[in-house]
Amino acid sequence: MEPAADSPGTFARAHAYVARRVAEALGEIPPATIARAVRLLTDSPATFVYGAGRSGIIGRAFAMRLTQAGLRAYVIGESVTPIVRKGDVVVILSGAGESYSSIQTANIVRREGAELIVLTARPGSKIAHAASLLVPFRFPEDEERPLLAPLGTLFEASALALTDALIAEILRSRGESEESMRQRHAIMV
Repeated sequence: MEPAADSPGTFARAHAYVARRVAEALGEIPPATIARAVRLLTDSPATFVYGAGRSGIIGRAFAMRLTQAGLRAYVIGESVTPIVRKGDVVVILSGAGESYSSIQTANIVRREGAELIVLTARPGSKIAHAASLLVPFRFPEDEERPLLAPLGTLFEASALALTDALIAEILRSRGESEESMRQRHAIMV
């Protein structure tokens, strides 16, 4: 059945729903948490990023932008990624906060004495308890979520928005610009 011409379709409803829920989730993060995340990221010798599945894709995008912002960044699991050392920062993105690989990574990070920033939608999860800095996203359940933002959509969209906004703050704090980022952008052949 076709929707009535004057009623919004599923696409428009989903777009508005996701945008609203992401804005609400990011609006709840205290400015002090953002400031501490920026300090940790800019003061560390290297940043390592980890996430499984779609969270990992968001993490890879964040690592790319960190590099373009002039910081040393790696994706955990790549063959050329060095070992994590004391003083480094590891960012783990995990919506549920209970994946075995994320918990195992967090345990290694803590053992090595690195700082651990955790982005999760479950602030009571195992991974959240391991964090040096917890960045929780809260998404109260409602009946529209399964249709308009299935599975981890709200977490992943929020994680992308947050990490891109962190890049903007890092650029400002380091006196960087889009032009200086462009100088570090990979050349496509």
